[in-house]
Formats: sequence, structure tokens, C-alpha cells
Amino acid sequence: MSARISIFRTTPRIVMGPGSVAGVGKEALDLGARRVLVVTDPGIVDAGLLDPVRQSLEAAGLEFSLFSEVAPDPRYQTVKTCLGVLEGDKPDCVIGLGGGSPIDIAKTVAVMLNNAGDISDYCGVDLVPKAGAPTIIIPTTAGTGSEVTPIAILSDEQEKLKKGVVSPHLMPRVAVLDPELTVGLPPAITAATGMDALIHAIEAYTSVGATGMTDMLAARAIELIGDNLRTAYARGHDLQAREAMLEGSLLAGIAFANAGVTAVHAFAYPIGAEFHIPHGVANTLMLAPVMRFNLVGNLIKFAEVAEFMGQPVEGLSLREAAEMAVEAVWELADDLGVPKSLKQFGVTEEHLPALAQGVMKVTRLLANNPRTITAADAEKIYRQAL
Repeated sequence: MSARISIFRTTPRIVMGPGSVAGVGKEALDLGARRVLVVTDPGIVDAGLLDPVRQSLEAAGLEFSLFSEVAPDPRYQTVKTCLGVLEGDKPDCVIGLGGGSPIDIAKTVAVMLNNAGDISDYCGVDLVPKAGAPTIIIPTTAGTGSEVTPIAILSDEQEKLKKGVVSPHLMPRVAVLDPELTVGLPPAITAATGMDALIHAIEAYTSVGATGMTDMLAARAIELIGDNLRTAYARGHDLQAREAMLEGSLLAGIAFANAGVTAVHAFAYPIGAEFHIPHGVANTLMLAPVMRFNLVGNLIKFAEVAEFMGQPVEGLSLREAAEMAVEAVWELADDLGVPKSLKQFGVTEEHLPALAQGVMKVTRLLANNPRTITAADAEKIYRQAL
């Protein structure tokens, strides 16, 4: 029997299916909204994905303002810029539309509507004093799972590190998952975001914070993503694969929101912040080296990951089966054409000591890792990814 107490949280309302974005106006009305802020990025606007949201809000008779200037790896300043655009005209609901960057800005802007100071004041765990405006999150990638997490990640340019704001006040009120919004994703983005979702699931499953509930969700997420990511990448118009990927990302998000991610993300944050490597790619670059290091921390769980990914583990020793999990993710990344070497992004041997020190600052995630990591270990793991 577990000696610890666990708490399970998730988004209270999840709406999923083709065409579900058409109901976002009603969802906002049900939250008591009269004026809405929509947060997104220029690519979403150019792709026409804002149109069904706009139409639904207009049909519901809602006033809304738009902030569409979110850039990848958003900085603290982006939150301040968005709040400044509002000019005191405070919305009572915030909609995040897009990938992880617009969603994280939507969630942080929403809490800053009711909290003083700067968003950097709240980096850490449970530091946000009061609830913000309710949020409705509409992901356009099957990757972050941020529609069901109490977490937002922002870049600290001064420290060259990504930092998390973690608070139950960041948990969205509604998630709307419409696979039709993901059909037009380019293959490279499908690959990187899909690998990110898979990594969320694997890390949640192997985290020391895992529970029976999170294991159930993470295992199903690994199966769904393992079975459908190649199809979504190779045949982007396949709506069934796209919906399965959204479901896998969702389940992985619920799992890691409660179990926590581990060292893969801790290693991805410094390289993402300093070398501006997209988050899903940064995670993928570090996945196999970190998994290989972590195997001995929980051979049983890693062997099960291999099985969930369809690897032929019958008749293998526990160690051999666990190693098959590393082979499976390496082959998947290869099939998807995701970069697998830090050298491709200008990282050299000289950068490794500083990057390793950056990893050691991400104590929130390292605490979940199935194997203790030292700075010397971190440097060796980065070296394996060169």
C-alpha cells in the first residue's frame, strides 16, 4: 500500500469530436462570459483556424478582443504585452487557441487579470494567490496536453531557462478538442508535437509520482500515439488518426499533470531556451539518452512501455525488454524525420557544462525522475545526444 497521499485533478469539462469548435460560444456563455479574449498566434490566423471560433462567438452574441502576436517559446514580456493591449477592458473569459505557446499565454494572462505583480513572481509551485478568469482551451496540435494541466511554461531570457508556473488556478475550465483543426498541420509539426505527447505519457508512466490512475491513462496514451502517430504524419488528412492523436495527447496531459514529467523535460528546457529548439524537438533529442540512463531505475515499467508500443518482448529478459523501449522511440523518431543530434542546432562540447548546470536547476522535475541525476551525469547524457 502506498504511504503517500495523492491528489487527482483535471479539466472539469472536456468536449471532443469533429466540429466541436462550433460550440465554443455556448461554452463561454455557460461560464457566464459577456466579453472574451482570444489568444492565438499569427499562423493560426493565417491558416483560417480562428474563423470558426470567431463565428461561434459572434453567433452567441459575445464581444471579444483578439491577441494574435504570440511567438514560439513565449517570454514573460508576452504576458505583459497582452495585458497592455486590453487597456483596462477586462475580459471575463480567456480562450487559448493554438499549440502550447498561445495556450500557455492564455492561461497566464487569465490569472494575471486577478493577481498583482508580474508573471515572473509566480514561477514555481502554488504561488498564484487567486483564481483568474476562466479559460477555454482549444488545442490545434496533438502535443502539449496543456488543455488539461495546471502548468504554463515561459522563457526566462536572463537565465536562459524555461520556467513553469504551476497552480490549480491555471487549470482550464473547458477543453474543446476538434480534430478538424489539426488536419492541416505540416508533417514536421505533427511529428514534433506527437513525440512531445508520447514523451509526456512515458514520463508520467515512469515517474516516481505515478499512481494507478495515472498509469492507466499514460498506458492508453502510449498505445494510441504509438499506433497513430506515423499515420497522422504520413497522411495528415486521416481524421481518425488525428482524433486518436488528440485523445492520446489529452490522456497523456491528464497523466503527467498528476504524476509529473521527469528528466527528459528537465534536459529540454536549457537547450530550448538557449538554442531556441522547438519544445517537441528538444524533448525528442533528449528522450533516448535519458531513457537509457533511467532504465535501471524501473526496468519493469520501461519493459511495459516497450510492450505498449507494440515491441516483441515475449521471451526477452526484463533488461532486454526495457531496452526495447529505447529502440522503439528511436525508430519512431527516425521514421518521423525528427532531428536526433544536438549538433544540428549548434550545440558543441563546450556548451555542455553550462547546460548541465541548467538541468540541475529544474529540481521540480528531477524530483520525479526514477533515477537520481548528478551534474556529471547530466553532462554525460547531453554528450550522448551530440
